[in-house]
Amino acid sequence: MKSESNHKVSPGDRIRVNFAKYGYEGTLLQSPEEEKNVLLLKLDSGYNIGLNKKEVLSVELLKKASDKKSSEASKPSSKGKPSIGMIITGGTIASRLDPKTGAVDSLTKPEEFFKFYPELFEKVNVSRLEIPFMKSSEDMDYKDWQKIAKSAVELLNDSNIQGVIITHGTDFLHYTSSALSFMLKDLNKPVVLTYSQRSIDRASSDANLNLKAAALAAISDIAEVMLVGHANSSDEFCLAMPGNKVRKLHSSKRDAFKVVNSKPYAKIFPNENKIEIISSFRKRNKNKVKLDSSFEEKVALLKVYPGQDPSILDYYKKQGYKGIVLEMSGLGHVPSSGKNFWLKKLKEVTGKGMIIVGTSQTIFGRVDPYVYSNARETLEAGVIYLEDMLSETAFVKLGYVLAKAKNRGEVKKLMLTNMAGEFNDRIEFEGE
Repeated sequence: MKSESNHKVSPGDRIRVNFAKYGYEGTLLQSPEEEKNVLLLKLDSGYNIGLNKKEVLSVELLKKASDKKSSEASKPSSKGKPSIGMIITGGTIASRLDPKTGAVDSLTKPEEFFKFYPELFEKVNVSRLEIPFMKSSEDMDYKDWQKIAKSAVELLNDSNIQGVIITHGTDFLHYTSSALSFMLKDLNKPVVLTYSQRSIDRASSDANLNLKAAALAAISDIAEVMLVGHANSSDEFCLAMPGNKVRKLHSSKRDAFKVVNSKPYAKIFPNENKIEIISSFRKRNKNKVKLDSSFEEKVALLKVYPGQDPSILDYYKKQGYKGIVLEMSGLGHVPSSGKNFWLKKLKEVTGKGMIIVGTSQTIFGRVDPYVYSNARETLEAGVIYLEDMLSETAFVKLGYVLAKAKNRGEVKKLMLTNMAGEFNDRIEFEGE
C-alpha cells in the first residue's frame, strides 16, 4: 500500500482510499489485531467496509480528527421557548460514534447530548435534565423503572415544566413505557419516551426527527405516557403511541414500533410544527402526580410451544415465583391431550397459590376461553384470561398488582381492571 499523503493517518481521520479504478471516502477506523492487512473504513452511509491493504494504491488524508472534546459543547440558547424536563437513560439515541472502533459509545455528559441534537432546542428549553443511569434497555429491570418513575414525578410536579421527554433504548422500551403507565398516578402532563433505531453518525438516523416530534408531544395537551417515533420508513411524520398498547415489531426499521389493538394518539409533523389528533386522550390538567412504584420481582413470562412439558411450572414454583404470564396460542389454548397434558399441572400450581394469567402469542386480537372446550377447561384450571392485553404489558402489570394484592380474588379483580388503557373493548386498529 502506497500513500500520497505526507501526513500519517490515524483512526478518526477522514481519508480517501484509492484503488486502480475507484475510491472510497470515509472515517478511518481502528482495525482488529487479527486483521492487520485490512483497512477498516466507515462510509458516510454509516456502514463499515474492510479493504485489502495489498490492493490499495494510495491513501489521502482529507481531514484530521478533531482534538476538541464534545464535552466542551454548551447548551444552546432557547430563551422564550416552552420549558420541559428530560431524562436520559441510554440506548442508541444517547450514543455517538467511536472513531477508533466504529462502534457507538454512550453520551455521558449533558453537554454532549446538546451538541448532537441542537434542533431540539429550536422547539423547547430543557430546563431540567436527569440522568438516573446510563444503560442499554436489555440491562434494565424493575428497579430501573422505579428510578425513571421517581425522576419523572419530580419533573412533572415542577410548575415550570410543561412535559417530560425520556430517551431510551428500543429493544425493551415497551416494558418501561408500560411500567410508567401504571407507576405514574394522576398524570398531569405528557410523558414522552423516544428512541432511535440508527445512531446519529448515520445518514439515515431517525434520532433528530424523533426528538423534534417528542418535543412537540411534550408541550401538547396529551397528558399520557406515550412513545413517539417514526410512523414509516421515511422522514415524513411520527406517531404518538399509547405506552402500554405498543410493541417493537421490527429489529431494524425506523418505524419499528406499532400500536397493537388500539390507535395512536396523534400524528406529529415536526418540520411543520403540527399535530393531528387521531384518538381520545387524557388532557393536560393540574393534578399532583403520585408515585406508585411497588413491584413484585418474582414474575415470569412463559411462551407455550408444541410438545412443551408442563413440569416447567414446577421449576418456577420451586424458585418462589408468585405469578406467570402464559403466552398461549391464538384464542388461548395450551396442550390439553397426550403426554404433555397441561390442565392437571395448571390446576395443581394455581391450587397452591401461583397466579397464572393468559395472553395470546398472535400479538393482534384477543384471547377468548369460550370458543373451544379446551380453552374453557384452561379457564376452569385457574388461568385468568387477559382479553387483548399485550404479553409484555401483562408481565409488568402482574408484577405491579402482586406487590399490592392480598389474595387471588383481589389479584384477579385488579388484573381485569382497566387501570391505564391496557384493555381495549373494541379492536379498531391493526397497524399499517
